[in-house]
Amino acid sequence: MNETQQYFATEIALDHADGLIPRREALRRLVLLGLSAAMASTLLAACESETAGVGAPSDASSDAPVSIPPPGVTVQPDAALPTEPITFPGVQGRSLMGAWAAAARPLGAVLVIHENRGLTDHIANVAGRFAAAGYSALALDLLSEEGGTASFADAGEVTGALGRVMPERFVEDMLSALDELARRVPGKKLGAIGFCFGGGNMWRLIASKDPRIAAAAPFYGPLPMGADFVGSKAAVLGVYGELDMNVNGTRDAATSLLQSAGLTHEIVTYPGANHAFFNDTGTRYNPEAAAAAWAKVLEWFGTHLA
Repeated sequence: MNETQQYFATEIALDHADGLIPRREALRRLVLLGLSAAMASTLLAACESETAGVGAPSDASSDAPVSIPPPGVTVQPDAALPTEPITFPGVQGRSLMGAWAAAARPLGAVLVIHENRGLTDHIANVAGRFAAAGYSALALDLLSEEGGTASFADAGEVTGALGRVMPERFVEDMLSALDELARRVPGKKLGAIGFCFGGGNMWRLIASKDPRIAAAAPFYGPLPMGADFVGSKAAVLGVYGELDMNVNGTRDAATSLLQSAGLTHEIVTYPGANHAFFNDTGTRYNPEAAAAAWAKVLEWFGTHLA
């Protein structure tokens, strides 16, 4: 398996161990990734064993302090402007797809990169929320060459298809999306945000050292092997959930690379939050942490984009 497939396989196994998906569905998704049935069964058993009896970690205090509403307080998501589907040119003759949301008077422009479930309504809504907050936004579909996320039957097939794409193509498509943002919002600074698998691709985008990226916000994104940020100009906000031990294993390495590159950065870990805590359509959604993280992102982009 390639690096992306390995990450996806671990995520699927952990989702099963946490009771989020049944064993049969986990096996199906692992086989779609390319594992044999025997390998898939072994991985599920290993994750079940490792997560049994594991309690919440207690190291969040080492990160930047955070403030979230107290338990029981209802947090309403910000308003979102509508998005429209667009196509635009990529490299090597590719036609790329995305969801576009235009701010009335843009302060800047933001590229939004989806989770391993592809360009969902949730991710399109994030682009709409940025537009409502004053940033024109483009949510890119990284399965454009395969016909787009909507061409697949379910999330398992989407994840399997993403796992078969080489990361270099993801970077090419993200850079093409920046071209489109610069064309649609001329003269404004560009930022980027990604979640889960998209957070991992944020690290790749930062490592591309494209000078147009003024700010980036990887949300619980695994650090790719061999990443190097020296030469990048981005101001980076790294967002993590306290309970997300899989991705948090690369948090210190990401911090060290940012420090070595001399980049403006801040790493924030939200207490009591798990992987994918920002996704309000998922089972790990944490409304208090999500609201705090959204406010932090708008503050960060307000400083480094607007």
